[in-house]
Amino acid sequence: METNKAMKRIMLLGSGELGKEFVIAAKRAGVYVIACDRYDNAPAMQVADEREIFSMLDGDALEAAVRKHHPDIIVPEIEAIRTERLFDFEKEGIQVVPSARAVNYTMNRRAIRDLASKELGLRTAKYFYAKTFDEFKKAADEIGFPCVVKPLMSSSGHGQSYVHNDDELKAAFTEAMEGSRGDVKEVIIEEFIDFDSEFTLLTVTQKNAPTIFCPPIGHIQKSGDYRESWQPYHISDEALKKAEHMANEVTKALTGYGLWGVEFFMTKKGEVIFSELSPRPHDTGMVTLGHTTNLSEFELHLRAIMGWPIPAIHLEHYGCSAVVLAKEDADHAPEYNLVEALREDRTRVRIFGKPDQHVNRRMGVVLCYGEVGDDINALREKAKRVAATIIK
Repeated sequence: METNKAMKRIMLLGSGELGKEFVIAAKRAGVYVIACDRYDNAPAMQVADEREIFSMLDGDALEAAVRKHHPDIIVPEIEAIRTERLFDFEKEGIQVVPSARAVNYTMNRRAIRDLASKELGLRTAKYFYAKTFDEFKKAADEIGFPCVVKPLMSSSGHGQSYVHNDDELKAAFTEAMEGSRGDVKEVIIEEFIDFDSEFTLLTVTQKNAPTIFCPPIGHIQKSGDYRESWQPYHISDEALKKAEHMANEVTKALTGYGLWGVEFFMTKKGEVIFSELSPRPHDTGMVTLGHTTNLSEFELHLRAIMGWPIPAIHLEHYGCSAVVLAKEDADHAPEYNLVEALREDRTRVRIFGKPDQHVNRRMGVVLCYGEVGDDINALREKAKRVAATIIK
């Protein structure tokens, strides 16, 4: 397809629901997008200019797609990518978002956890790695119960579990290995933090301006997978400064420009502990689609990538998100009912457009918002109530 030579070309690696919203932001700004994923008709492909279907772990297929489309910018949306090729593209002058170094580091939990804990000295949960069950059992004995088990590389909480005693170790190890994405077959076992809550600090690194932060976002996860989020998450000024310091340190070390989702635990004693980091828009940040901030996380990501100004980030509304979950395994999309949701004021529904479903797969999100100072818990309950009506 012939395009305007002055129009920037972005290649999106991974085309899920986060990628779809990013493509919408890019298209509104006149950017040309090629969406790539392992299956056809993925959400972002439905709004992009072109599509390519291949496994991101197939380095030769990735190379062929880049040579075919000549992108100016490569934007990874998933972790399971043949990242060594990204270094080659970057050397050729193709911008990798946020950087090839950042994507390589964050594709598995070993690199990012070691960077945060050992190199930067940030407070994290105590952790060990294991490739065999014997190593895993020894680490569990060292950490104690309960503990958390995760694949080194995964997405949406796949393979994550909580272990309460020796009898659960074998099943947890097997689940983590089977839930691993890509060719990294190793697990991380970590101390269970008796946290009061979890929150995300969306962090924007810029080429020609200082790093800036969105108001913190509280979230609830089940088995490591996002279920609801709300903004703002109320936190003391001291705790917020600590979180911003940690987010700034780790993103600075990883280098590059774009929006990052940095996750933290808040303990019952008020201690802020670094948890994880994604070098891309975060699922909990979908709450920003509900008018909470003056710019959504996707618009912020695009501006940072393009080197465009971001004058400020303002909290304009209180808001909540709740996911719409599939209820069955089927090779087709469910029938969506929007009638109840559309009766609600200050409510939005975003259907992701996934072509098939499995139990508890995220199929959409409900966004509810109100005035600054409204009862955030009432908004959370409203969002969850409405989300439960979307799929019968």
